Amino acid sequence: MAPRQNLHLAVALDGAGWHPAAWREQQARPAELFTAAYWVDLVREAERGLLDFVTFEDALGPQSSRADGPDDRTDQVRGRLDAGLIAARVAPRTEHIGLVPSAVITHTEPFHISKAVASLDYISTGRAGWQPQVSGRGSDAAHFGRREVDAAELFDEAADYVEVVRRLWDSWEDDAEIRDAATGRFIDRDKLHYIDFAGKWFHVKGPSITPRSPQGQPLVTALATDAAGHRFAARAADVVFTTPHDAEQARIIEGRIRAEALDAGRGEQALHVFGDLVVFLGEQAADRKARLDELDGAEYAPDAPVFTGTAAELADRLLGWAAAGLTGFRLRPGTIPHDLTAITRDLVPELQRREVFRAAYETHTLRERFGLPRPASRYAVTAGGHQ
Repeated sequence: MAPRQNLHLAVALDGAGWHPAAWREQQARPAELFTAAYWVDLVREAERGLLDFVTFEDALGPQSSRADGPDDRTDQVRGRLDAGLIAARVAPRTEHIGLVPSAVITHTEPFHISKAVASLDYISTGRAGWQPQVSGRGSDAAHFGRREVDAAELFDEAADYVEVVRRLWDSWEDDAEIRDAATGRFIDRDKLHYIDFAGKWFHVKGPSITPRSPQGQPLVTALATDAAGHRFAARAADVVFTTPHDAEQARIIEGRIRAEALDAGRGEQALHVFGDLVVFLGEQAADRKARLDELDGAEYAPDAPVFTGTAAELADRLLGWAAAGLTGFRLRPGTIPHDLTAITRDLVPELQRREVFRAAYETHTLRERFGLPRPASRYAVTAGGHQ
């Protein structure tokens, strides 16, 4: 199978980089991690590289070296700004790149997320997305004190959550706003709809308070690293981030997700499956990672595969995995700015030379970039009188 053309490429931004010791690099800007200018600079660099979108990490607790809750380490970055607010601040300072904040949905309400993402879509004029995340940590639940979390049901609850959000995005028809000062009519109340969602976890009446946004349905993404995650993502997302370690595993995971999408009745809908990699780029990339591991006191072994090597070697790997069925990749820079600029200034030109990556932005909205049409509101009355 020939490599896919028009490869999609995104970056995942998190602090000073994904390696826990990245903040100690000479070029890092640890004193600026909680400033707007820092994030604007990063996203503008990603936009210079013509990337599809950036994602912003978020959580309900501080970063930790433990999977079950906070640790006591003081030699790693702790603390984050709110991902949605970062995206809203960056939006007016960029023109083309998609902005995809993460949000932990386990202890938050879908009504709040729906209007926040729709508002971001307005602010960015159609470039908003969203990455729902789940959390089974007791330490996160303790911040809210409302309930115990059943880890076995996290993804089923998440699927209902996304469905509520999508319905709220549709609860205003596109032409619900009249804005006619002469007649004194601002909205057509008949074109605002109750969603009346009733499920195991949510009972939401609607409508939203935010009119239908430029994309109608902003892009939904999801990280899926196991079978439960694959089912959820196939049911709920437009773009799925996966973590294969070789081309054969990429082929298996891609097939599994598409089979789950068929079972969920989404066989006719476009679904993009991305590979997630942490990248350290350059001739001395392996040595640089080894030095960071030594500073941190442990080998860095995240949930995604780690690549160390040159931009040309990374291009070879990406195209090999694209031939296995992946439509794009989300790269996690090991350190910032080094690996972010290596992606935009070394990897992107290499992919362009191979004629598998764009030379300019050709579409405006994020949905258009992924070949997704702007859907009509599910509640809109058609010419035949049917919803």
